[in-house]
Amino acid sequence: MLEKIIPAAGWLRRYRREDLAGDLSAGLIVAVMLVPQGMAYAMLAGLPPVFGLYSSIMPLFVYALFGSSRQLAVGPVAIVSLLTLSGVSAVAEPGSGEFVALAALLALMVGVIQFGLGLVRAGFVVNFLSHAVVSGFTSAAAVVIGLSQLGPLLGVKLEAGHSVLAQLWEAGGRLAEVNPVTLAIGVGSIAALVLFKKISPRFPAPLLVVAASALAVYAFGLEGRGVGIVGEVPGGLPGLSVPALDPGSVVALIPTALTIAFVGFMESIAVAKSIAAKGRYEVDANRELVGLGLANVFGSAFSAYPVTGGFSRSAVNYAAGARTPLASVITAGLVLLTLVLFTPLFYYLPDAVLAVIVMVAVYGLIDAGEPVRLFKVKRADGWALVVTFAVTLLVGIEQGIVVGVAFSLLVFVWRSARPHTTEVGYLPEEDVFRNVNRYPKTRTFPGAFIVRVDASLYFANMAFLKNWLEDAVSARPGLSYLILDFSAVNDVDAVAIETLAEFAKDLRSRGIMLHVAGMKGPVRDVVARSGWPDGLGQNASHLSVKHALRHLDLWPEPNVARLPTA
Repeated sequence: MLEKIIPAAGWLRRYRREDLAGDLSAGLIVAVMLVPQGMAYAMLAGLPPVFGLYSSIMPLFVYALFGSSRQLAVGPVAIVSLLTLSGVSAVAEPGSGEFVALAALLALMVGVIQFGLGLVRAGFVVNFLSHAVVSGFTSAAAVVIGLSQLGPLLGVKLEAGHSVLAQLWEAGGRLAEVNPVTLAIGVGSIAALVLFKKISPRFPAPLLVVAASALAVYAFGLEGRGVGIVGEVPGGLPGLSVPALDPGSVVALIPTALTIAFVGFMESIAVAKSIAAKGRYEVDANRELVGLGLANVFGSAFSAYPVTGGFSRSAVNYAAGARTPLASVITAGLVLLTLVLFTPLFYYLPDAVLAVIVMVAVYGLIDAGEPVRLFKVKRADGWALVVTFAVTLLVGIEQGIVVGVAFSLLVFVWRSARPHTTEVGYLPEEDVFRNVNRYPKTRTFPGAFIVRVDASLYFANMAFLKNWLEDAVSARPGLSYLILDFSAVNDVDAVAIETLAEFAKDLRSRGIMLHVAGMKGPVRDVVARSGWPDGLGQNASHLSVKHALRHLDLWPEPNVARLPTA
């Protein structure tokens, strides 16, 4: 019983000594990654660097207790950091005390939303974010994040806000102000990070770059030559402080909180499922919502901003040998130790290096090949990606995800409103009925027109179906029977039944009888409750098209000469 409430009770009770070495190794390696990344992502979120460390302690402890993934590395991530900056900066000035307080409030709101969704077992809602929308959003957000770091990389304070085009325009117009030393540090750091990523992916290159650059600034007095540095990083543990629930701020942050709750969960569950498949175990989407929700709720009380599971750190955690959530507990403990003992070492850390760490990390999120693949497989999915990418890049982060979801739902409605409908004929060699346009050897039956509908029928698509059937029947003079194959119809509503009843009545006045075959049980139940019109009850009870043809004495002599097609 306790394990259902606190999953950690299970893995702690079954913990094996042989797993300890892997957990220790992974915990150390991820901590080495997380310290510079957390500081960089905090600056991306508009917060002082130390808040990235605050966000890397309590959330990790809490997720280890309540999450279902063994290797998911929770903490600050790039996209959630950008969303935090985008949402909170509309209410307060980045870096200000009010901004810090609102970022913690945002974490609380995100946590409550995720926890609530987990309690009501609503993990399925994430399915409304299609792969195309997530891919377009992620790629565009990565571009926005990367360009947002141009200022620190060039040593120029850009004022263009979040607009990509405005940032590029301003950066191009101020090239004469670029600090060459800052740019050299940034370019050198990019080269080092890319090189180590290729030759030794598990090597803690960010920590090496941080240490080397800070040492160079200190040794050569580069801060006096215009190189921006982090400066004093407060040491010690964050204090316990419950975010103030100001109604106006809560209302203003609701759109951002909802976006982070869904996008953060999408990122987290995607990587958690991927790693679980490799480790041959299951993750529970609803338990993940509860775990992430509580991580954000408790984190907000210790000055954390919204967190989620990250792709790169989780992959490293798994590759480094993590076997249980104890690895995350070790990571959090080492970050805590860093806060207590080592924050003075970050004083001379160049802002450009933190910017570079963000840029290199998000570069891998840009998937240039996915649009080509989606357009090849399904053009509508390709357009969903393009629309999401364009709106996210040119209009805004929240707007991009909303427009992408809306576009995907509109495409779904449009598809369902135009169900695939086709004439079918008989293939004697295979003893099956198939689309006459795809199988030229199919045979039709004299006086009968057999139509298969490949969708559920409801108020939005009945006008299309009726018009299609009217045109097809009109093109077949001398028709006696219209047989609808309902084997692919999973559901019907009252409007669909009423429309079919009226259509059957109209056909009967023209000497054509409507028959329905292959109706599934749930559909039959709805039809029975509707009181199907007199005279059609038996005509709608055929188990299959073949049964309907036998009832009409048209079987087994198919006509080789097919009737004219619509």
